[in-house]
Amino acid sequence: MKRAALASSLALLLGASPVFAQEISDDVVKIGILNDQSGVYADFGGKNSVEAARMAVEDFGGTVRGKRIEIVSADHQNKADIAANIARQWYDLEHVDTIMDLTTSSVGLAVQALSAEKKKITINTGAATAELTGKQCTPYGFHWAYDTHALAVGTGGQLVKEGGDSWFFITADYAFGHSLEQQTGDLVKASGGKVVGAARHPLGTSDFSSFLLQAQSSGAKIVGLANAGADTANAIKQAAEFGIVEGGQRLAGLLVTLAEVHGLGLDTDQGLVLTEGFYWKRTPDTEKFSKRFFDRTNAMPNMVHAGTYSAVLQYLKAVDQTKTDGTEAVANALHEMPVNDIFAENGKVGVNGRMFHDMYLMQVKKPGESDVPWDYYTVLATVPADQAFAKPEESGCPLVK
Repeated sequence: MKRAALASSLALLLGASPVFAQEISDDVVKIGILNDQSGVYADFGGKNSVEAARMAVEDFGGTVRGKRIEIVSADHQNKADIAANIARQWYDLEHVDTIMDLTTSSVGLAVQALSAEKKKITINTGAATAELTGKQCTPYGFHWAYDTHALAVGTGGQLVKEGGDSWFFITADYAFGHSLEQQTGDLVKASGGKVVGAARHPLGTSDFSSFLLQAQSSGAKIVGLANAGADTANAIKQAAEFGIVEGGQRLAGLLVTLAEVHGLGLDTDQGLVLTEGFYWKRTPDTEKFSKRFFDRTNAMPNMVHAGTYSAVLQYLKAVDQTKTDGTEAVANALHEMPVNDIFAENGKVGVNGRMFHDMYLMQVKKPGESDVPWDYYTVLATVPADQAFAKPEESGCPLVK
């Protein structure tokens, strides 16, 4: 009888072991944060996104289903080929389960496509192009913090309402800039305005004088900056030197975050209208989180940092709920689970991978209006999720039927 009982127990153990082995592969959940850590977008996401990811792991409890959680990171240098090579190595040799942030749209699109081939999940929090959940959507690709459609609706829509019906664009010459220019321009035209011209510049441009001169001579009421990071900061700084605003034109920062505003200061940025998906002073919970983040980074978080925190946390919740890090199960859970954290309230993920959440229209304060350090924004309006983002059926995503 003892032998029979032992044999029965051993059979049960052996029968169950493959199931347990499949729960969490390699006994670790490994999350990669791939972004620009040394170039024009280093403050936009960069090392502070990595720190936000670590905070999410700690807040989740450090383990999931009894298994260790590990954050790895790398600098893609804003080059799609370098990013794809890093991603391939992470997947094939280092057993990374998912990659997030992916600042720079060309990088985001390249890594999302590779990940679809490898059947791995990506959650873009730093890349902007709406094509990630449009024509180039994949079953395992998610877009979290913002996109070009939301920026166009928020900032572009508000300025057109205020009479800014003629636009000249200064545009980053790659997928993100083209998408932002096109979507904002389409909105301006649909509202009865016109686009009088555009000038496109390479990524990492230091001298914007020729582009600003073209904008001045165009006579446009609005000079739309369809760029980001250090490019936007340099353009705004040099626009002040050229007297763009003093001459009667208005600057529209189509992708500006708290990091860039802090770098330039309120004297330069005051009055600028912009759209973000997160502001540290908006609620007691966002303020509490942001002060913890500041203690670790000496900076308040922007929407990319807070969005990365949210994406990591939601991914871990999905792994916990499904009891596995298997791609199909986790992807299905991400589509089904609501998002409630410091970044999003009642966020929902569409069939195309777009996470729908409210966006916020902000105006940069004048120096005398700021009460405490990093108190830079006045929230002008909330842009509801269903207005901020394109409906899945209108996105062009082939997964939507």
